[in-house]
Amino acid sequence: MNVKDWWHNRDATSGPRRILCVRPDNFGDVLMTSPAFRALKQTWPDCHLTLLAASVGAVVASMIPELDEVITFDVPWVRSDAQHDPASVLTMAETLREGAFDAAIIFTVQSQNPLPTAMLCYLAGIPRVLGYCRENPYQLLTDWIPDPEVLVATRHEVDRQLDLVATVGCQTYDVRLALQLPAGARERAMQQLQEAGVDIMRPWLVLHPGVSEEKRRYPANGFVKAAHRLTDLHNYQIVLTGSASEWAYVDGICQQIGEDAFNVAGTMDLATLAGLLAEAPVLISNNTGPVHLAAAVGTPVVVLYAKTNPQHTPWQVPNRVLYFDVPAELRSRNVLLQQFPEPAEPVASADAIVLAVKELARELITVPAH
Repeated sequence: MNVKDWWHNRDATSGPRRILCVRPDNFGDVLMTSPAFRALKQTWPDCHLTLLAASVGAVVASMIPELDEVITFDVPWVRSDAQHDPASVLTMAETLREGAFDAAIIFTVQSQNPLPTAMLCYLAGIPRVLGYCRENPYQLLTDWIPDPEVLVATRHEVDRQLDLVATVGCQTYDVRLALQLPAGARERAMQQLQEAGVDIMRPWLVLHPGVSEEKRRYPANGFVKAAHRLTDLHNYQIVLTGSASEWAYVDGICQQIGEDAFNVAGTMDLATLAGLLAEAPVLISNNTGPVHLAAAVGTPVVVLYAKTNPQHTPWQVPNRVLYFDVPAELRSRNVLLQQFPEPAEPVASADAIVLAVKELARELITVPAH
């Protein structure tokens, strides 16, 4: 029996009843996998999808309508700040065994090794496990898809995961990122803006200067220079967002911009941030989760893009991608992952940011509101 036959022979129409989707990454990665979740649900409407996600990724799960359940677990083979107890892996394997899953799908970025996750599924007794892998996984992946992206990603992350589920016959014509805003999210966001001092009758935009990895952080002075021009020449107010841990960094940038800048870092949960981005005319950001949150709600994005992950550009939303080099001392220790498709243009600068915002603003005038 070939791969597709098994996945479609559980029942004449429904396929596997209970599917574990494993995505132990950040919430942006989970969002970029949401079209693949939709493909599973549209192919097998009666299936039950459980997401196994890291704590930083699980926060968005409640806003993805295709997911029925989420299990939160920070695995030790993906970068995180969590403290790991080896016994917790065995405990999680037992938890998954109790879930009686028919199958599991391991979603990985091109640079990740799926085998530790495959071993977790093996210990959990999950009978079928689908995933990409560069080397032969033998019994750890019953449905092995040889990974063609060996040294550098050649597909967008959304396409990578859609292609994976397509190997078992799951497809969708709706490949947008899935995000369902909770009731009142937009209203809460706008109320917080006004409480922070923003005049919502004047032009404003969102700047997200933080990022989880320093190598993907565009220099603060570049943001400050661009913001000065946007406030002085174009009358924009700058709303700065970030996590609670980034408050001091964001506030330093806010203070340099001046009286037309407002720091709301750490004051919004993810749903309210999504509501804020849904109302914003444009987001300026490093390559990080809010870029994909903005794409999911249809907000144009200017992304300052370190030459690290070419597959994570904004998906199906008006955007401008401005590239900058990763400092040599911050580059990956894995020399096999140093490559980046060239040329990577346009080059990031304060002038390029301002031009990108102006271009996107003009495009919004000629395109119906999202």
